[in-house]
Amino acid sequence: MRSNAVPNVFLSGGSSPYLGERDRLRYLPDLTVDAVKVLCGNRYEHFEANTETTVIDDRELRVFEWTRCTYVAE
Repeated sequence: MRSNAVPNVFLSGGSSPYLGERDRLRYLPDLTVDAVKVLCGNRYEHFEANTETTVIDDRELRVFEWTRCTYVAE
């Protein structure tokens, strides 16, 4: 997330130790995307959009639910 961007997405689920609670708040410039992948250590965490929203810090955020992880190839 860019330091000056206001979060508009919450990444829900998954068990990556590299993705803390505050790291789950992200800014996406295009909210019409269906999926997001985030590099966490040696793997990508994959999240898919759903119809839910959540309120965090008085902001309504679109929810992306964890679906799987894939590992970075060497």
